Amino acid sequence: MQEMTVYGVSFDLVGKQPIVLLRTTEGRTFLPIWIGHPEAAAILMRLQGQDPPRPLTHDLTCAIIDSLDASVERVTVTELRDSTFFAQITLVLKGTEIEIDSRTSDAIAIALRTDAKIFAADDVIEESGVQFEGDEPDFAHTGSVMSLGDVDMNEFRQFLDRVTPDEFATGEDEPE
Repeated sequence: MQEMTVYGVSFDLVGKQPIVLLRTTEGRTFLPIWIGHPEAAAILMRLQGQDPPRPLTHDLTCAIIDSLDASVERVTVTELRDSTFFAQITLVLKGTEIEIDSRTSDAIAIALRTDAKIFAADDVIEESGVQFEGDEPDFAHTGSVMSLGDVDMNEFRQFLDRVTPDEFATGEDEPE
């Protein structure tokens, strides 16, 4: 299992589907996960430090967890099955860990709201991770979470242009 950080949210150039991009904290491997528009908005709002006028579902979930005197310990991307990522949210309640099945996008949105660590199973990273090709991006000026607004967009577009959805699912290099 490897710790991940949220690199940012972008859109698939072909289908205009949102993608949340996780990055290993100890490397140059990225894990792209296609998500829904509402979840992308919830993740982006948190990354940009915006608060909604009324609680969104993820905010409500965090308020319920807090009101039960529980805490979110971590979220884990556990597997990729039939092109769908699966995740678990680990809560701690009275010293006991409770595992809750979750959509990956919801788990990430909750992790960002609770400052919980995000992990991905090694086999998920091996199967779907994409190694960054080219010079290592400069992360020295950022914290662990970065908005795509801070990223060299030409470099990121080249990255997205080089990989395909099939490549994300199989982890294979694109044919030359």
